[in-house]
Amino acid sequence: MKVSTRGDYACRALLSLALHPGASPTSVRDIAERTGLPQPYLEQILLALKGAGLVRSKRGVGGGYVLTRPPEEITLAEIVSAVDGPIVVGDFGEPHQNGACDHEGQCVLLAIWADVGDRMRRLLEESTLADVAAITEGRAPWPAPIGVSSRQL
Repeated sequence: MKVSTRGDYACRALLSLALHPGASPTSVRDIAERTGLPQPYLEQILLALKGAGLVRSKRGVGGGYVLTRPPEEITLAEIVSAVDGPIVVGDFGEPHQNGACDHEGQCVLLAIWADVGDRMRRLLEESTLADVAAITEGRAPWPAPIGVSSRQL
């Protein structure tokens, strides 16, 4: 499974808001300039994030977007799910149990795909905007690749 471009852009947009906290809303133009994202697409994404309750907007002069909660309370899973739907590897169905598999190896693979989806969902649920902001600002170490401890890097 991969995070879609839409999910990536949504995370980048909200990370920009987290990295530039303030009392005044941030315009879509400013977010687009800081992130290098295309403004028309970003506007659509921010509307979806607003619908999910992750940002609120203010119209007019001095308008823009702000996070609805502190970055510590917004997970990457929430952001991705808001624009992409549920985090799953695929819609392959449930594996049969107790040797009742219809096709050679199919059920074992179905169980592995389900596990991959669960692991990805857990990782995104454990990662907040504040975590990513801390890494971006050099206040926390980069995440180690799965299966590699930070001592091996």
